[in-house]
Amino acid sequence: MNIKEYQNYHETKSHTSSEFPYNTYLCSIPLDFTQVPFHWHEELELIVIKKGQGYVSADLHSETVTAGDIVLILPGQLHSIDQKAGCEMEYENILFMPGMLISGENDLCANRFILPLLNEEQSPLTFITPACQIYPQIAGCIRHIDELCEVQSEGYQLAVKAELFRFFFFLISAQKNRDPVPKIKTKSLKKLKTILKYVEDHYADSITIDDMAALTYYSKSHFMKFFKTHMGTGFIEYLNDYRLTMAARLLASTGASVLEIAARTGFDNLSYFNRLFKRKYHLTPMQYRKSV
Repeated sequence: MNIKEYQNYHETKSHTSSEFPYNTYLCSIPLDFTQVPFHWHEELELIVIKKGQGYVSADLHSETVTAGDIVLILPGQLHSIDQKAGCEMEYENILFMPGMLISGENDLCANRFILPLLNEEQSPLTFITPACQIYPQIAGCIRHIDELCEVQSEGYQLAVKAELFRFFFFLISAQKNRDPVPKIKTKSLKKLKTILKYVEDHYADSITIDDMAALTYYSKSHFMKFFKTHMGTGFIEYLNDYRLTMAARLLASTGASVLEIAARTGFDNLSYFNRLFKRKYHLTPMQYRKSV
């Protein structure tokens, strides 16, 4: 199970074909999962909070989000979604390919406005709340797109693209009034993405600090310091938490035994797995399976 399989294991409402790469997913935390671990992808993503509260992190900057908030995730941007203690959150997850906004090499709109935004040459507004001046227009675009996709009348794709262009018009128009947002250094971000991608691809295997130090060309001590500085937790703690997140998804979505799931998520000691799982979820694996 990779991060996309994990994230998309919920009620899926697809509005698209491969010729029209725009998708909407309806998600609920913790009903579907308690978190979406750090990951990135080539699509643009909009996270539209419908009910409740939670946390969203973009390039390691985390904020509390609440009903009405909209979060813009750019292609390649590290991001995660987490449950806020004692809270539930429902959100609409919108994914679409940047190519929908680009018609060719000589596209003035793409070259002058869209590509600088996607390449982060500008500092786009990431967390769009009702307090933002452009919020009514931005929220209106998303609402209109949802209505269009619900009815799917002939040619609705044209109107969806039109609303996406309006969305970015309002976003880019607001850029002039914003102060630059400090960003994590590109080199550090690239290293982190290498590390997190390795965990995503190999969490079921044995992974050691030596392995990660070699992967990043750091000494063991420098790697551990680097990871703790940027992620706020130790690497082993992060790895175990990622494995437990995937294990919880397998418990909810498959009939595999606890022993098999522990092995499939990188734990070769069942009692250790059970202990860590109960510490994270306050339930044994079997209790968790019965609760979902």
